[in-house]
Amino acid sequence: MAINRREFLGAAVASTLVAAQAKAVVAPAKFKLGLVTYNVAQNWDLPTLLRNASEAGVAAVECRTTHKHGVEPKLTADERATVKKQFADAGVVFWGCGSVCEFHAADRAEVTRNVEECKQFLALVNDLGGRGVKVRPNGVAKGQTVEQACDQIGTALKLCGSAAADLGLEIWVEVHGPTTQVPKNMKAVMDACGNPAVGVTWNSNPTDLVNGTIAEGFKLLEPHIKSCHINELTNDAAGKYPYRDLFARLAGMNYDRYTLCEVGKSVEPAKGVEYLRAYKKLWTSLLPS
Repeated sequence: MAINRREFLGAAVASTLVAAQAKAVVAPAKFKLGLVTYNVAQNWDLPTLLRNASEAGVAAVECRTTHKHGVEPKLTADERATVKKQFADAGVVFWGCGSVCEFHAADRAEVTRNVEECKQFLALVNDLGGRGVKVRPNGVAKGQTVEQACDQIGTALKLCGSAAADLGLEIWVEVHGPTTQVPKNMKAVMDACGNPAVGVTWNSNPTDLVNGTIAEGFKLLEPHIKSCHINELTNDAAGKYPYRDLFARLAGMNYDRYTLCEVGKSVEPAKGVEYLRAYKKLWTSLLPS
């Protein structure tokens, strides 16, 4: 059958687009597996945490506050130097601190206190050679609309972001809390903030899914993703969360940081290596191929 020049060019363009899309889908993952101490490692002291992570091939750690590792703003300068050396000697990246600083309270003095506490964590991360501080919203204050809450949280985050930028660091806002974990609301927080040093920690929440897919929420927050928490892993067919799809989307945006294990159960220190090795094996099986 004869084919004219326009049809030929159209077919060629379509073929190129299909090839490009296929290449994007199977882009190799540049990100690595990390670990949040909440809750798997909440009872591991720092030497145990670093040994288990190193032996299991876990690349980075986010130290969530109040856990046994003891990596907290109260550390002295000498203690901070010791912690930094421990991470370096173990070959494990100190990714940052997982604080519980939050900015949704109706009491403005409470918001200010959290901003100042965030600055203390930033100073700690700076001394330890990390990348950022995780903060969170935890809902909407009584008497506020969602819009008012998002604006208030974003305004407070501007202050945190300025302090982070001065140190060459970042603020990671966990997609967290009733109402505020909905991606469109977190996008409103990011819009109200507008500071490039502030981004989000994708948190792998059930509320990410709309009609069984994370496509809509991921598109909203993709420009802001600076860190990522993952939880219990299973294959897509049996699991509650589509991690294979998430990992493909992260690879497609050339995300080259960490997906950090944040499973809601504690593991005995002596069983840490076994647990993390099994987790990494499953994690690896879900990567784009």
